[in-house]
Amino acid sequence: MTTTEQLRELERILADNLLNTLFQPIFSLSARRIQGYEALSRGPSNSPLHAPLALFSIARRAGRLNELEMACRARACERFSRYARHSMLYLNVSPESLIEPGHQSGVTLRLLKSFGIEPAQVVIELTEQTPIEDFDLLDRALHHYRAMGFSIALDDLGAGYSSLRLWSELRPDIVKIDRHFIDGIHLDPLKREFVGSILKVARAASARVIAEGVEQVGELQQLASMGVDLVQGYLLGRPQEAPVEGVPELLASA
Repeated sequence: MTTTEQLRELERILADNLLNTLFQPIFSLSARRIQGYEALSRGPSNSPLHAPLALFSIARRAGRLNELEMACRARACERFSRYARHSMLYLNVSPESLIEPGHQSGVTLRLLKSFGIEPAQVVIELTEQTPIEDFDLLDRALHHYRAMGFSIALDDLGAGYSSLRLWSELRPDIVKIDRHFIDGIHLDPLKREFVGSILKVARAASARVIAEGVEQVGELQQLASMGVDLVQGYLLGRPQEAPVEGVPELLASA
């Protein structure tokens, strides 16, 4: 598919509001309940821009990333308000869209109010796809969200261009450990050292930790023994159109 064709497809998706939202649950091991849901945006199932990487890449190239993210946010809030409005909602936001000159203040707050969602229920989850050049500007943008009651999460800690510096500079409320460090952690002493160090820093920073990409029982057991409370992954719940309720038998019987 040529770039021109991709741009036309992006225009069609935005003009006709064809975005889809899936919700993946985040579980609390100590409370044995769902703590919240991460909203994951997709293009139409029959579209060459169905995959998020393709969808957001072409929007970035077209200078329409902020427009796409706001459309994704609106779709996620609308569906969340129908099914799970009393849980936490994790919204993926790229740092570059927060600091671009055209970013409008107050739009997200008005959107939430229109669907009866409180800012205290929403976590702004920073997803870093390109290098961040102005940390001070990003910090000011996030201060604006915090002042309105939102929480801030840092996605994929340990991956990306500058995630450790982001943690140090922005002091997020939540850090999500990249799935690379979770994959096979019960079999890999070095990965356990990495995650143990992250937990130590998180305690010092008063940040909560979410382990992403949990797919094996051994991984879950290892994380629980290390004191990780919040977990997310296919073992416990796959992304679905309607947020699941309750907990899997794996947790209920633990």
